[in-house]
Amino acid sequence: MLSPKNRMRHSTEFGSAMRSGRRASRDDLAVVYLPPPAARGTTAGAEAFPVGEHPPRVGFIVSKAVGGAVVRKRVQRRLRHLMRPRLFELPNGSLLVVRAKPSAAAARYEDLGAQLDGAIASAIRPRPKGSARRRRGRGGPSAPEPAKSDTTGGRPVTEGGERWTDR
Repeated sequence: MLSPKNRMRHSTEFGSAMRSGRRASRDDLAVVYLPPPAARGTTAGAEAFPVGEHPPRVGFIVSKAVGGAVVRKRVQRRLRHLMRPRLFELPNGSLLVVRAKPSAAAARYEDLGAQLDGAIASAIRPRPKGSARRRRGRGGPSAPEPAKSDTTGGRPVTEGGERWTDR
């Protein structure tokens, strides 16, 4: 069981983590990590909530796609229990959202633990400054256009604009 001070309870915390956090995904779960405000380089609100006073907070998302209410609650309890010893890997003031995928209901406890370890390590790992990761399909250079041929449907195009000629 997680301590109440380590649980995310407000939708604003979930929203800020999901909007601007680092994502990592595995077969049965995905995590979104938002570093503490001092590590992000922002100082807005840092005076009101010093980083050292707030422990890391974790939230869980288990949708109806995972299963019925009993199955969802079981998956959430398992993830919460797995997350408790891993809290010490997170810096104070950080937020972590763990989202269960539908296959998490049938996953073994040990497999979920290994996937959680890998996803957290991947999300926390700092990215090199020169390598900005982009999502596919959002901006960036477009695909090269195919070369235009002088044939249409395997027949040559005439200069007069007509394709067929009488012989």
